[in-house]
Amino acid sequence: MICTVLFASPRGEASNTRALLTPVIGTLQQAGHVVREFSLYDMDIRPCRACRGCQADHSRPSCVVEDDMVPIFESILQSDLILLAAPVYVWSCPAPMKAALDRLVYAMNKFYGPQRGPALWAGKKVAAITSCGYRPERGTDLWEEALRRFCKHSQLTWLGMLSARHLSYDLPFMDEEKQHRAEEFARTLLQS
Repeated sequence: MICTVLFASPRGEASNTRALLTPVIGTLQQAGHVVREFSLYDMDIRPCRACRGCQADHSRPSCVVEDDMVPIFESILQSDLILLAAPVYVWSCPAPMKAALDRLVYAMNKFYGPQRGPALWAGKKVAAITSCGYRPERGTDLWEEALRRFCKHSQLTWLGMLSARHLSYDLPFMDEEKQHRAEEFARTLLQS
């Protein structure tokens, strides 16, 4: 299995999302799977212009915006699993993740031009990892529902979300229970 990880946390390696993501990646790699990670905060990912220039060619993902999305398009086409990892801010993902998702939905889905085309990534599996300050059922639920709909629209298979709450910046985030849950989540992904 090849997994493309889109990671979008402004706190980078020190983030709670990274703490949850690390054991997931480790479990996937220990099982012999290839993981390709893109740190969106370190890349030039511009917003979608809704120009529909991407709809001219139904054979490949394309975009008139020239930035760092091209290697992401290529990696996703080669992948079996797309793993989205970002904290939840204002009940959704941070701007770099949202920009990447907007660009992906247009470039990969050839639904929006004069003639309807295919979903180039149909059948790929998607999962998410997130952290937030609220209980997940009141903090990450809206982003999870958005991702479910995103997957249904794009003919992707939604595998679920691993979410964890951080009670306070004054307290450590990661603990044995979160570590165990992250490893179990990865094993679930391996079985899907």
